[in-house]
Parts: sequence; C-alpha cells; structure tokens
Amino acid sequence: MINPLLSIQNSPTKFLKPPLSFVSRQQQQQQEERQRKNNTLFTVDTKPRRAKTFACLSISRRRNNDGGGVSESGETAVGFEQVGGKKAISILCGLGYWVQGSRCFPWLALNFHMVHTLALQPSTLQLVQYSCLLPMVAKPLYGVLSDVLYIGSGRRVPYISIGAFLQVLAWGSMGIFQGAREVLPSLIAFVLLSNLGASITEVAKDALVAEYGLRYRINGLQSYALMASAAGGVLGNLLGGYLLLTAPPKFSFLVFSGLLALQLVVSLSSKEESFDLPRIVETSSVLDSVKKSLSNLTQAIQADEISQPLIWAAVSIAMVPLLSGSVFCYQTQVLNLEPSVIGSSKVIGQMMLLGLTVVYDRYLKTLPMRPLMYIIQLSYGLSILLDFILVKQINLRLGISNEVYVLCFSSLAEILAQFKILPFAVRLASMCPRGCEGSVTSFLASALCLSQIVSAFLGVGLANLIGITSSNYSNLSSGILVQSLAALIPLCFLHFVPMSEPVIEKEGKRGVSKRNRRNRRVGRVVDKGNVAYRRERESEEAQR
Repeated sequence: MINPLLSIQNSPTKFLKPPLSFVSRQQQQQQEERQRKNNTLFTVDTKPRRAKTFACLSISRRRNNDGGGVSESGETAVGFEQVGGKKAISILCGLGYWVQGSRCFPWLALNFHMVHTLALQPSTLQLVQYSCLLPMVAKPLYGVLSDVLYIGSGRRVPYISIGAFLQVLAWGSMGIFQGAREVLPSLIAFVLLSNLGASITEVAKDALVAEYGLRYRINGLQSYALMASAAGGVLGNLLGGYLLLTAPPKFSFLVFSGLLALQLVVSLSSKEESFDLPRIVETSSVLDSVKKSLSNLTQAIQADEISQPLIWAAVSIAMVPLLSGSVFCYQTQVLNLEPSVIGSSKVIGQMMLLGLTVVYDRYLKTLPMRPLMYIIQLSYGLSILLDFILVKQINLRLGISNEVYVLCFSSLAEILAQFKILPFAVRLASMCPRGCEGSVTSFLASALCLSQIVSAFLGVGLANLIGITSSNYSNLSSGILVQSLAALIPLCFLHFVPMSEPVIEKEGKRGVSKRNRRNRRVGRVVDKGNVAYRRERESEEAQR
C-alpha cells in the first residue's frame, strides 16, 4: 500500500486533517479562524416547543481535532492575567461605579435645597425622593434591550454612554437654569431624567461585569464593583458636605455634571470588541429577540435557586417602613447640624461599607449564606435603634455630643442595608444564563428598587399616621421602634435563603431547577468544520 504521506503532493485527494508536522501556513490560518468562530455564542431555537427552553443556554462542547481533547466554546478557564481587555474594562467599569457612588454628592445638595429653599415637609421630601426612583423599576426592560439589541458593534458600552449623556443633561440643566431647580414640577422632571440615565448605565455596567466574570471564570467581581462605588461615596459625601458650606447647591450640580462628562468621554472612547466577549448571532427580528429574551428571563426567575432568595431580599426591604426623610429633617431643623457633619457621617458610612466589602470578599464569601444573612439582618434591625437614641437624646446623657454621635453612628443602618444586597448580587451573577446577563441582573435591581419605594411609601404613611411634621417630631421615636421591629420580622422566614452558594456548571445550566432540566430540550450547535471533515473522510474511504 502506498503511504499517503509520501505521495501527498501528487495525490488529488486533500486531507483536511493532516499530521501536525505537515500543516501548511494556510491551513494553520484556517484553523485559527475556525477557533475564533468557536468563541461565538450561538442561539438555537429548538422545536417542537412542548417545553420552554433557554435559547441563550445552547452552548455546545466542541471536539478539538488537533489534540484530541474537548474544549468548551466560550467556557475556557483563563487566568486573570490573560483575560482580554482587562485594563479597558477596569477603567470603564471602575470609573462608572465610582461615579455611581458619587451620586450621593449632588443628592445631598438636592436634599438640603428641597428642605431649606423649597421648604418641603418631611413626608413630602421622602415622597419626592423615592417617587423619582420609578425609572429604575423598569430596569428589566433596559436589560432585555441591552441583551438583544446591538448599537453599532456593542450592546453594553453604547448604553453606558446613553445613560451618562442623560445624566449630564439633567444635572447640568438643574445647575444652569434657575427654573429647573426652583419649580418643584420641573425639578421632579429633571430628577426623573437623571434616574432614567443612571438606571440605564447601571444595567449595562452590571451586565458587562456579570458577562465578563462568566466569560473568564472570575467569581465575585461584584465585590470590586461595590468597593469602587463605596470609594466614590467617600469622596462624594466629603466633597458635598464642605461645598454646601461655601457654595449654593447649583455649584454641586455642575461639579457632578463634570464627573458625568468624564464618564461619557471614557465610554465613547472604549471599544467593546477589546473585551473579547462572545457576540450573539441572531437571525430573527429585534421584536422576536426581545420576546425570546423575556421568555428566558421568566424561565430563569422561576427557578427556586433564584426566586426564593430574591423574594426574601425584596420582602425584607419592603416590609420595613422607611423614615429617612423624617430623620434627615430632624437632624437639620431640630438639631441644626451643618451639612459638613451630615456629609462626613456619610463618608464614615461609606468607609465602613468599603471595609465590609473587603472583609466579605476575603473571608465571608465562602460562609453559608443563611447564617450570614441572619447576622446581617439582625444587626440591621438593632442598628435602627441608634436613631432612637439620638431622638431621645440619650447620647447627651452619656456625654456624646450630637455631632460626634451622628458622625459615628448615623449611617450604620443605611450601610448594612446596602451591604445586605451584596451576597444576593454575587449569587445571581454566578447563575446568570448566557446571553441573559443584562435582563437577570437588572431584574434583581428592579425588584430591590421597587421594594425600597414600597418601604418609603409605608414610611410616609406611618409618619402621617403618628403626626410627624416639620414642627412636631414628638412621635418620631415611636416610629423608629416600629421600624426596628419590622426589620426583625424577616428572620422568621429565613428558610427562603439557601444555605450554600450554587455550583457553577459547565454547560449553561445555571438557574434551572431539576424539574426544568429534565423537561427542557437544549439545542446543539455543531461545528461545521468538523462535519465537513467527517464527510470528506467518509467519501474518501468509500472511494478506496
């Protein structure tokens, strides 16, 4: 028999898979092109549809013909030093979360402006604050659009730019035009526009961080995001408190507009292709893609691994009547605390949040989730009583001035409420189905935001019920006691919180319950190059 390796140049037969030592440069380029295509995430619509499927979960394991091993497309475990676009995404998302944390800077000035210039009642102040959060309830819609609708060559970075532009427009208008900040309806309209832009930006950043972490198997990036946000809160509150002593609130609005303009420039100069993320190939229309993404989102949140902890987190926030507006007015109108004191208290709170985040990322991330939530929720319920001590002026009997007490303890409850969300965000990000990172993470943010609005409205109702006004804070202590007791009730149904972290599977089965795994049919993506190779070999053997 003639050895085909010796007559390969004279033989008309072309071998698609020759030995490695005889591979030509052109064939190597074809193999590299095929490998680049393998990194693309395909979506498959399986038929019949007797059981709903995750179209975004149809990720195949491809056979590596060169080495005989098996590699997963888009699932290769890569060291962090080898990931694509690490520097670019660090600058883009790091700056984005830092600016997001700095939003407390203009909001501190806005709160003082509404209390002292517009003379709003405590209940009205809180109603305006949390009614303006309504654009953030629609975050799942922005997440779905970010998942399926490309703008140019990207589906994350362009949305960050759009959100930053809307925020620049809103805060810049309030800083430049007097009517935009002096007339309450126009003020509410621009604050709504600002929150709309912030929600779009936050959805895109959260989805980008989740997708990047899943792509390169980097667990816990949300911890670093919260660190950047806390660092922005430290500088924002520190700068905002002292600026209000020397400049009117409009100056704070303009300074924050400058920070947003910097974020806009960075996002416009960032290229999403440098992150080396898989691009979803869709052959259907945008409307069909949106419907499919909504179906995938519905399927994902119905899984017990996602729905039960999400329900607990949302209910534990919604059932606590919030009295932040009344406490803020009490500190500024009765105790006559200066903006620098309140701003510095927020700074200390953000530093505590930063420290808690570092501790969680280093030591607490491996602990069972249920005992950790028990400790955090119990600490949160007890920390609310710190405001009770301030209202009753017990701190003065202990020799602690109001300024020192507010600096050290005023923001502890707020910080614990923010820190409580971190374990849920890390868990949900690790369970996001491929291609649905924006919709799933935004659904969590939307549910928590809606819970905060419900909590604020309950607080407004409680304040009106017990008669809290700008001239009467005698029953504020009673309202704080009710708030503290309500914060302890979620401990009774803590069984909804899972004990351990989810196991990250290799083939895109995150967020799917056992029953759904048995029922659903996952489409399979076939490597066209391997099919061509097998067919060529079969025809060649038949000819022989």
